[in-house]
Amino acid sequence: MYLGFYPETVDRQKIAWIGTLLTDTALSWHLHRYRDLGEADTWVNYSAAIRAEYHNDREAADAQQKLGQLRYQGSIRAYITELRSLNNFARANGESLREKVDLAMTDAILDMRFSQNEGEFIDDDDFLHATYRAGIQVEKRKALRATRELVRSAALRNPEAPWKTPLSKPPNTEEKQKDLQQKDTPKTDRKTQYNQPGHWASKDAALTGVPAKEREEYGRSNDDCWRCGRSGNRTYECFARSTKKGTSLPMAPWKVSAVHGEKRKRSEEPEAPIPAKQQKVAAVETMDTAPLWEESDSDF
Repeated sequence: MYLGFYPETVDRQKIAWIGTLLTDTALSWHLHRYRDLGEADTWVNYSAAIRAEYHNDREAADAQQKLGQLRYQGSIRAYITELRSLNNFARANGESLREKVDLAMTDAILDMRFSQNEGEFIDDDDFLHATYRAGIQVEKRKALRATRELVRSAALRNPEAPWKTPLSKPPNTEEKQKDLQQKDTPKTDRKTQYNQPGHWASKDAALTGVPAKEREEYGRSNDDCWRCGRSGNRTYECFARSTKKGTSLPMAPWKVSAVHGEKRKRSEEPEAPIPAKQQKVAAVETMDTAPLWEESDSDF
């Protein structure tokens, strides 16, 4: 076939090229012939000699034996290809060929072929083509059955899965992403957790200053807080000054307000007057007034 593309190739070139393809004893045969004939050898004589030297007298018999042993192994394409290759030497046809094919097929393929075709086949090509189509249909049904079994097994292992079969609607990816972003908050309070007294206004505001790498790591972990990466508090209420890896974080706004308010309150309060120093008094006071019992209206 290769030399057919180059009809201008001379005999000497053809013989030399074929010699480069031979190995072992065939190469030794080629070199011995070249030493004997040299440039006098012709392509007609060379090709006839090599065919006679390496012709297998049992080639047809061996192919017949292999054809009878050939069996369907799960791929109708592979079986038909191997069958045609062997039959180039075996030359089986008619009832002999059809009997070998029927013995090689499974019951499922034979049932499918009989259901698809009525009557007898005119020639061997029609017979092989019908067997091929039946094998393709059986293999498709087998693959579909395996897929259905796999889906049923998955549904039994996870009965709360949002979808059961590939034919049903898959989960909405946007809603799934939204649920993942709200993983650290209870479902009942998701709308009211942020923008409350003592809470961050939004998740973006809470995560300001957190490096993207740490934010991603904390989001995948089981820790409660995505801001500092620690357990014990939620993202919306976190007022940590640094992450657990040591990254400094901005102060929470309500903490800033509290600190400034405390300073302002203390600065606005009037200073209490310093009490004047009292004059020292004698330990014993002198009696400047008369005792009560010395009143003029006393009976004594």
